Amino acid sequence: MQPIELEERLIEFAVRIVRVTANLPKSVTGKHFAGQLLRSGTAPAPNYAEARGAESRADFVHKIGVVLKELNETSVWLKIIQKTELVDPKMLEDLLNENQQPCRIFVAQIKTAKNGLSESKL
Repeated sequence: MQPIELEERLIEFAVRIVRVTANLPKSVTGKHFAGQLLRSGTAPAPNYAEARGAESRADFVHKIGVVLKELNETSVWLKIIQKTELVDPKMLEDLLNENQQPCRIFVAQIKTAKNGLSESKL
């Protein structure tokens, strides 16, 4: 997958997160979950854009690591919301799957970049 395609995929993911948070109840719990999910679920796209402009391989690894952390946090919030049934749990299944795919890509990118870092130090 090309970097621009991956960025667009993360943007679409963020849009879907916005839609989910808009459907959460306006209760104290719903507002808390919405705020947390909105922050973590919309962060990967702009952080990935920043990683694409990294100044070094080490900077890239660090920034992709931030993207991965945000995706992992998003996954946990989605699972919590799914288990509380504040929205239809089936609505979140596809979103959870969509969250996993970029995680695999970023783990592979980090491994590849770290291998390049090790080789460049030899």
